[in-house]
Amino acid sequence: MLDRILSGDLPRSRALGLLVLIVVLGLALTPFLIPGTRNLDVAARIAIFVVLVASYDLLLGYTGIVSFAHTMFFGIGAYGVAIAIARLGPSWSSIALGALAALALSAALALVIGLFSLRVRAIFFAMVTLAVASAFQILASQLSWLTGGEDGLTYRIPSELTPGFRPFEEPIFGIMVTGRTLLYYGIVLTSAALFLVMLRTVNSPFGRVLQAIRENDFRAEALGYRTVVYRTMASVLAAVFATLAGIMIALWLRYTGPATTLSFSIMVDILLMVVIGGMGSMYGAVIGAAIFILAQNYLQDLMKQASAATQGIPLLPELVHPDRWLLWLGVLFVLSVYFFPTGVVGRLRRQ
Repeated sequence: MLDRILSGDLPRSRALGLLVLIVVLGLALTPFLIPGTRNLDVAARIAIFVVLVASYDLLLGYTGIVSFAHTMFFGIGAYGVAIAIARLGPSWSSIALGALAALALSAALALVIGLFSLRVRAIFFAMVTLAVASAFQILASQLSWLTGGEDGLTYRIPSELTPGFRPFEEPIFGIMVTGRTLLYYGIVLTSAALFLVMLRTVNSPFGRVLQAIRENDFRAEALGYRTVVYRTMASVLAAVFATLAGIMIALWLRYTGPATTLSFSIMVDILLMVVIGGMGSMYGAVIGAAIFILAQNYLQDLMKQASAATQGIPLLPELVHPDRWLLWLGVLFVLSVYFFPTGVVGRLRRQ
């Protein structure tokens, strides 16, 4: 049964299986084990970024395509829902209309970029995607009448998804379930379903062709596969999944702006998560997103405690001062690349 659900792509390592199980159980039980606004927000971001990172790995790890436009599709999903709700009101029909428009636009843009750019060499395609993503970010910042400009859009969502909505009169396991809790579980379940769809995709005959193109595109072409068509299809699929992740982040944050969806720093974060987790493995997205987002949100707190505990020891309190958390995050990344050159998943699967 589990083999069928995971499309025959089992972790193939007890340690990896345990890590994935910890992440899954952690996301499922967060509202009850570690309640709190911040903890719930971190868990929701992990679930959303699993989809976003996995969709990018579909391009980079499985097809060998280097694209810098992934955050553009992420932003299209977020802005599609945000604009629809801001203009039409906080209704389910507004969300559906905005989501459909965003998915259609993302698929069309990915198709155009793929058909016109994937015939060139990888570095030139990367530059084209970077230029398109930069132009889209500038456009979103300038069209303030539509996108809110640099300030972005703040909006309301259906009342059933807000903290004020309480479907149960009594607490469940000591926790009062609200609309926010329902939204969280909706995001987690949607992310799980999208992850399984992507897992099925890369383990299908289509996915095998993508891996063949990654290894040797000339040989794949010689075998009769039209590599440009397959690469374009992979680009469209990855764009659609990234757009769905953007829709989820828009509903969760109730705010959409250039800094939260279109920033190049998000693209860098995605790359780091792919490298940390391991390219060419959907499980790498789960591990990479969990490790990176947890470190991003809690490393500074841990360093603050370490700095207070080491007072009186020369130099050490300054080295672990919370203001230097980005430095240590960089050190952790360098160490992970050194000790796990194929990512955490690649290393654990070789054991």
